[in-house]
Amino acid sequence: MIGEILTDENIEQLTDTKRKITDIIIHCSATKEGKDYSVFDIDKWHKARKFKCIGYHFVIYRNGQIVCGRPISEIGAHTTGHNTGSIGICYIGGLDENGDPKDTKTYQQENALINLVKYLAKKFNVKRITGHYNWAAKACPCFDVEQWLDDINLSKYKIKK
Repeated sequence: MIGEILTDENIEQLTDTKRKITDIIIHCSATKEGKDYSVFDIDKWHKARKFKCIGYHFVIYRNGQIVCGRPISEIGAHTTGHNTGSIGICYIGGLDENGDPKDTKTYQQENALINLVKYLAKKFNVKRITGHYNWAAKACPCFDVEQWLDDINLSKYKIKK
């Protein structure tokens, strides 16, 4: 359910799906550093763009809390042409105070993202973990996902070039 907080107690249930998942695609909300936004804010933004609801499956707040967006059992709406077999994860932030791309993940967001990606990659035996920029002319998620995968010992999930 949109807005439900992901916990150790409910992660199995909230990540249950019959969909074939092959990819995890990481996004940022493209909002300025230090500003808090919620899954409901993003849901509103996406509905204004004529989406059914929020396009991301998970949103990571600045405090590290992971909140459910679109149910994982439903195809997301986060990366044109790559939604069918993917899970979209979005962290709040991605822009500096001037609106330029910047890795603004907090320590808590970084840890939550690592834990969530590792969990989902193992659970679904995914083939790739990428940034939105791999599939669109965007800076999103405003950090080097390939280097990040190396840094957290998940190099095997890097996109094959």
